[in-house]
Amino acid sequence: MQFQWPRGDKMWLGLLLILSFCSSLEGQENSFTINSIYMEILPSSTVHNGWNVTLQCIVDVSTTSHVKPQHLVLFYKDDVMFYNISSRENMESFFIPQARVYDSGKYRCTVIFNNKEKTTPEYEVSVKGVPSPRVMLDKKEVIEGGVVTVNCSVPEEKAPIFFKIEKFELSTKRVKQTREKNSKDQNFVTLEFPIEEQDLVLVFRCQARILSGFQLEMSEVVRSDLVTVRESFSTPKFHISPLGMITEGDDLHIKCTIQVTHLAQKFPEIIIQKDKVIVAHSRHGNEAVYSVMALGEHNGNYTCKVESSRISKVSSIVVNITELFSKPKLESSSTRLDQGEYLNLWCIVPGAPPANFTIQKGGLTMTQAQNFTKIASEWDSGTYTCTAAIGNVLKKSNAVHIAVCEMLSKPRIFHDTQSEVIKGQTIEISCQSINGTSPISYDLLKANEILQSRNKSSNNPAVFNDNPTKDIEYQCIADNCHSSAKKISEVLRVKVIAPVDEVQLSIMLGEEVESGKPVVLQCTVKEGSPPISYSFYRANAGKPFYQVTSNYTQEIWHKEEASKEEEGQYYCKASNRANLGRRVPQSNILTVRVFLASWKKGLIAVAVIGVIIATLILGARCYFLRKAKSKQMPVEMSRPVAPLLSSNNEKMSSDPSAEANSHYGYNEDVGNHAMKLINENKEPLNSDVEYTEVEVSSPEPHQALGTKGTETVYSEIRKADPDFMENRYSRMEVSPDGT
Repeated sequence: MQFQWPRGDKMWLGLLLILSFCSSLEGQENSFTINSIYMEILPSSTVHNGWNVTLQCIVDVSTTSHVKPQHLVLFYKDDVMFYNISSRENMESFFIPQARVYDSGKYRCTVIFNNKEKTTPEYEVSVKGVPSPRVMLDKKEVIEGGVVTVNCSVPEEKAPIFFKIEKFELSTKRVKQTREKNSKDQNFVTLEFPIEEQDLVLVFRCQARILSGFQLEMSEVVRSDLVTVRESFSTPKFHISPLGMITEGDDLHIKCTIQVTHLAQKFPEIIIQKDKVIVAHSRHGNEAVYSVMALGEHNGNYTCKVESSRISKVSSIVVNITELFSKPKLESSSTRLDQGEYLNLWCIVPGAPPANFTIQKGGLTMTQAQNFTKIASEWDSGTYTCTAAIGNVLKKSNAVHIAVCEMLSKPRIFHDTQSEVIKGQTIEISCQSINGTSPISYDLLKANEILQSRNKSSNNPAVFNDNPTKDIEYQCIADNCHSSAKKISEVLRVKVIAPVDEVQLSIMLGEEVESGKPVVLQCTVKEGSPPISYSFYRANAGKPFYQVTSNYTQEIWHKEEASKEEEGQYYCKASNRANLGRRVPQSNILTVRVFLASWKKGLIAVAVIGVIIATLILGARCYFLRKAKSKQMPVEMSRPVAPLLSSNNEKMSSDPSAEANSHYGYNEDVGNHAMKLINENKEPLNSDVEYTEVEVSSPEPHQALGTKGTETVYSEIRKADPDFMENRYSRMEVSPDGT
């Protein structure tokens, strides 16, 4: 069944009629309302596949108009509109003839009245069952290895449809193959089924399945016509010649034959196998033959396999051959010999029948006798076999591997001596035995203990790696298959150079050195191989002031008598040949202080005191000379000064010498109590002249034991060049009493 979809021009015509009708209604200004709308599904919402279904949309409208208004009815399935009609009736229907599974879904209808619209709820329509599929075959008779094409379809339904096709064997009543396929775009599938060798009479069964909502609807299983299978070739058969007992030496023929049908387009391949080994085959006939002189080794199970495309048929047979004599056995006195020992080989056949013997090494004949003896050398190593022949029957023995071992030469141990070994670096030590049978095992001894082991399959050197940290001795031990004792090499002595590490500077007699005493600096290294180069530096100096090369881990620099020049900061550097290309280690920095000796300090103190005394004496002399000179100079200026009264100046002097000194303007009290600067906190008026006012008390001449008078003395100091002594002028002003 298919929906009656309206054409586009009819749809537009209907919409125009509706619009014109709605406009006429507006002009009439009639009132209307949609009371209800619902849908009825006849005969029911669930129907069987092929039944007729009617969808009825019933509308109840009320209006003030005397004429029933025209309205639009729309039918939807799964939200897609599939039918519409303009009507004045209360009910409109849509007819679905012979409903199919694809008609299942959710339906609803909508009525549109002018600008008013109303929709029914969704109604579920379910179509149960799937129509029986149709099965068609491309042939009803086929040969083994052929193909049958099966077409299964459901013309009444729409895709997607899921098909299941089974290949069914009538004679065995079992399903031999099942194939399933989902057809998304078509309501049929076409599948090919290969015909196998065991197939006789076949039918093909088909079933269709369609998903309806959330339920899967299935059709009945439909059978195809019978298909007869013809053989393309028969099962192979064996033919053995000669018949009866077969003895070694007889001509053995094993033949495999088949019968090929006239329908076959080409001959199949025939293969004869013995223990999975193909011994004969044919592609251009109906037989394959294997011919050989019978030997005991030809006993066993033979298989004939015939193959054509996908068809394969197999048959088997067991062939028994009577031995003429047993297989020979090669024996040896020993399979591992030292060079110079005797090699003995002999060939034995159980029962000791008269036979011709040959002993071979590889493909080379060593002797045509039953026994073989010689003094073994390294070249005699290899694989030996023997053959025994009686008539035309030739049998080969087992293989015996003989290893002749040459004694090892004393191993040589060596390493690269072009460069010195520096502590921590990797060195290569080689050990080699030039003569001797390989494989050779080497053990490297370090300080009489096994360090590493190597196995060499040739006489090339075995190379070992090590990182020595001090002078060490190495030896190597070599061993091989020879029965003699292991060989040991000479002793290899390796000298390891340790780079200088952790340089330390120290002052032997203390960091503070007395002038004239020795200063001793010692530069020490924690580790380092001699000779070691030492360099002593003063801080901020680019070059060393002392360099020396020594075989010791410490070096001393000293100076017998230290002076102030030796005071400062010191450090040292040390290196040896292992430090080439590396940073030269530097020590810590120490400070040396030089102080004067005590006797020198005393001498300097005495000298300073002498200079001070001499200066004082000279100053006193100059003072008295100037004093005497100043009395002879006229007094240039004087001014009365009020006597200074104080408790100190009012004292009576009973010392005659003090009175005598007062006539010269000298008084002890003047220097100790009465001297002061006039302009103590003021700027001088003239930078070249300074004035000093001094009050001097002196006894009155007219008083015998009275109080002392006072007088003012002005001193003028003129500044001169530094190279000359400044001139000092003093003047004395007489007190008002006229003395």
